[in-house]
Amino acid sequence: MKSARIKTFLHARITILIPLILTVSVIILGGIAEYLAEYDYPGANITNLGDAIWWSATTITTVGYGDYTPITLIGRTVAVIVMFAGIGIAVTLVGIISQNRVQRMQERLKPKVEGKARVLANETRTTIKDKIEGIEKLTEEDFDGLVIMMKSLRLTLLEESKDVYKCPRCGYASRSKPNYCSSCGLALT
Repeated sequence: MKSARIKTFLHARITILIPLILTVSVIILGGIAEYLAEYDYPGANITNLGDAIWWSATTITTVGYGDYTPITLIGRTVAVIVMFAGIGIAVTLVGIISQNRVQRMQERLKPKVEGKARVLANETRTTIKDKIEGIEKLTEEDFDGLVIMMKSLRLTLLEESKDVYKCPRCGYASRSKPNYCSSCGLALT
C-alpha cells in the first residue's frame, strides 16, 4: 500500500525530482572534484571536503560569496562546469514550475471559458446580424470592425468544431490534418 503511494507521488513529481537530483549530484561531484583539484595546492583556500561542498553549493546556486575560490586550472574548469550546470538547472526548474502552473490554471479556467465562449459567440452573431442589416449606413471603420468580428466568430466556431487536430507532443492546434506539426515537427501520419 505504501509503495503504491510512493510510486504515485514520485510519478506525479518526476519533472521536479529529476532536476533536484541533478542539482544534488552536481553539488557533491563538483565539490569532490574541486577538493581533489585544490586540496594540496600551495595558497589554495579550499583545503577540506566540507569547504569544497560549500563552495559547490554556493556556486551552483549562483550566490558565490567569494569566501572560497579555486586557483588551479583544473579547479577553475570544474568551477565553470558547476556554474553552467547551476544556470541550466535553474532555468529548467523555472520552466517546469511555470509550465505546471499554466497547465493548472488552464484546467481550472477551461470550464468557465467554454461557457463564456458560446455566450460571446451568440452575442457576436447578433451584433454581426444587426450591422449587416444596416450595412449601407456603416462607415469605413465600422465595416473594418465588422470584418474583424466575422473573422473572430469564425475562429471561435472552428475551435469549438470537432475538425481541430492537436499535436500530441506540444498541443498545437490545426484546422486541417497535417503530416507534420508546424510547431514541434512531430510526424502526425
